[in-house]
Amino acid sequence: MPPAHDRAAKIRFRRAVTLMVMTLVLPGSAQLVAGRRETGRLALRIWAGLLAVGLASLLVAWVWSGFVFAVMSAPLLLGLLQWALVALALGWAYLFVDAWRLGEPLTLVRRRRLVVVGINGLLCFTVAGTLLFASHLVGTGRGALAAVFGDTVVAGASDGRFNVLLLGGDSGAGRWGLRPDSMTVASIDAETGRTVLVGLPRNLQGFRFAEGSVMDEQFPDGFDCDGCYLNGVSTWAIDNRELFGRSRNPGVDATIEAVEGVTGLDVSYWAMVNLAGFKNLVDAVGGLELTVRDRIPVGLPHEDYFHYIQPGTRVLNGHDTLWFARAREGSDDYSRMARQKCVMNAFVEQVSPQTVLTNFRGLADAAGSTLSTNLPRKEVGRFLDLALKAKGQRISSVSLVPPAINTADPDLDLIREKVQEAIDRAEGTGTAATPKRKPKRPAGTQTGGSLGTRDGGYAANDSDDLAAAC
Repeated sequence: MPPAHDRAAKIRFRRAVTLMVMTLVLPGSAQLVAGRRETGRLALRIWAGLLAVGLASLLVAWVWSGFVFAVMSAPLLLGLLQWALVALALGWAYLFVDAWRLGEPLTLVRRRRLVVVGINGLLCFTVAGTLLFASHLVGTGRGALAAVFGDTVVAGASDGRFNVLLLGGDSGAGRWGLRPDSMTVASIDAETGRTVLVGLPRNLQGFRFAEGSVMDEQFPDGFDCDGCYLNGVSTWAIDNRELFGRSRNPGVDATIEAVEGVTGLDVSYWAMVNLAGFKNLVDAVGGLELTVRDRIPVGLPHEDYFHYIQPGTRVLNGHDTLWFARAREGSDDYSRMARQKCVMNAFVEQVSPQTVLTNFRGLADAAGSTLSTNLPRKEVGRFLDLALKAKGQRISSVSLVPPAINTADPDLDLIREKVQEAIDRAEGTGTAATPKRKPKRPAGTQTGGSLGTRDGGYAANDSDDLAAAC
């Protein structure tokens, strides 16, 4: 090829590549300089509009962090975002193909023509594929939002706090949460997010229900029947569901009536975790770092996966975390309650917004099959914001267990007093705001993987700083 022709061919090649790079950096600019001014101007205006919206959103999010959560919890906005990403992917892909055409690839020699085709294909599929995948993630989140959260009535805070009943139970045919394995009220300050975890033992007996409730009418003298424990309230209600009208969750409703009667707190919402699927949530965030104080058995000796979690601070996967929270071998129910609170604390401390975004798809999939709640979709943003605020603060705990509380014959006045004192200390009000005295137990004493003893009390069951007690 003569030098002049070779120089012209190189110029055409550089021009073709430049047009595609321009489309990557500034969509529409290639069309504008190549003579397709109307298409170029339209694409640039759309791109400028999207940039303006994006920058404005970042500015609002910087000033008001709740904005991000409000968008994330709005199905309509998520739907619009999902389709906007699809449209952007298709439009950008069209501009890449058009830029390739404007580069006149047929005038290039075969080798350079193949290079241009390769570059265009790479840019086109990379950009469009990324946007389409982002659209898929938004759709996954929107689906999880619809599956987990409903359009229930918004409940306001009670005395400036949201009291959320957290239930843990096993799923199965006809027995989702039939007998709750764990019951905890998360009392959350509606402004600061400061949280107090109130643990209720499943073997609590002889308690009263909320005055005027369905269960109070059936048991006016308290739940004092033979073998009647707190975790059996759900079973009784399901067996007598006709008493609860059209309620879809009579077992949960009855359990709330019991919890309100015991603690004196007004329960705002409830959330149930399928403990068998809880391990998927932990795996989705890459595991949890927990301090193991004594070896914890995982499984039963005859099972193939049986092993022990050895003492030390270590990151546990979902399967081992579940056994850390539930194992009772060489332990007791109250030590297990303490370990469960340590798992809750680890989740709040270790699951950051970055972790959620990085593992969004896995979390969304796990949540859809693991969580059930009556929290309205419109309230999700508020609670995400409160959860973010809670990360920077201590979490307190108070459990209604021995030695302070006799679970077979509980003093309800004492229970309510202990709950209110814990909340007052968390809010820094009243005489209860003074530093809490250290528990009377020998330093380093531990039972079943929890610091403390059954008779002396477990640190994580009664603490103003749960992280330190764990």
